[in-house]
Amino acid sequence: MYLTSEVKSELFAKHGKSAKDTGSAEGQIALFTFRINHLTGHLRKNIHDYNTERSLVMLVGKRKALLNYLKKTDITRYRAIIAELGLRK
Repeated sequence: MYLTSEVKSELFAKHGKSAKDTGSAEGQIALFTFRINHLTGHLRKNIHDYNTERSLVMLVGKRKALLNYLKKTDITRYRAIIAELGLRK
């Protein structure tokens, strides 16, 4: 499996407040970005996998909603996470 508990705790430790803080917006955005990158690679190999394509679209929507929330509440945290993850926004 590509997403183990060690990878999750590393993502939350790097982008969230701590490895145990799984609810922070930055940690969730980082986790969604990791999963989006994985699904994008899968779809490049398996073009006709429509279930994965739907999952990818749903994840992108969730990440966009969290980014919009972060943009409204704290613009400095928003700009920091965009710069860290290399997202175009």
